[in-house]
Amino acid sequence: MTHLYRLDATAAQIAQRFGAEAGEDPWGGGYSAPGRFAPVIVGGAKGGRLIVPRLWGVPPPASVAAADARPVTSVRNTASPFWIGNLRHTSYRCLVPATAFQLWAREKDPATGRAVAHWFSLAAAPLFAFAGVWRDSEVPSFAILACEANRLVASVNPAGMPLILHAEDHERWLRADWRSAQALVAPFPSQLMQAAPSAR
Repeated sequence: MTHLYRLDATAAQIAQRFGAEAGEDPWGGGYSAPGRFAPVIVGGAKGGRLIVPRLWGVPPPASVAAADARPVTSVRNTASPFWIGNLRHTSYRCLVPATAFQLWAREKDPATGRAVAHWFSLAAAPLFAFAGVWRDSEVPSFAILACEANRLVASVNPAGMPLILHAEDHERWLRADWRSAQALVAPFPSQLMQAAPSAR
């Protein structure tokens, strides 16, 4: 799964793209990494959408030993007791806007012996959304749902990929009952994506 994504859009541009209120979110564009705040989109009580800042990385369960207590950045098991309560409640599901996400290649570059990062984006949608879920912890935080890697992503790293939503499924993720929303957990089509090695 990814631990870095880009959101090269301002809060105002995000609001326009997703039909949401920007509120007071100061996001001006850039990278998002675990432990940093990033904008997510939640469903409003009266049917609208609102952009709110949330910390990427949910505090782990209390049962996790302190030495291993790293924030949880992705949801790999939607049936987990740690997540299911929030996933069943539409008020805790969110859209995580992005313009690209990074994954490290499983195999190192044979010429340099170094790991190579690849950036993935959507060919026809510069600004898209991951499926997310947030928790109302001491600092409200979110995680991104993961799914099986599609053919394009698996050619770089088969360990999995973020759950990218089709635009027509945004409202379903935010508002539908869990049985309907859970059916969206599937790899995004490879033919609608593009990938490029990082220039750095």
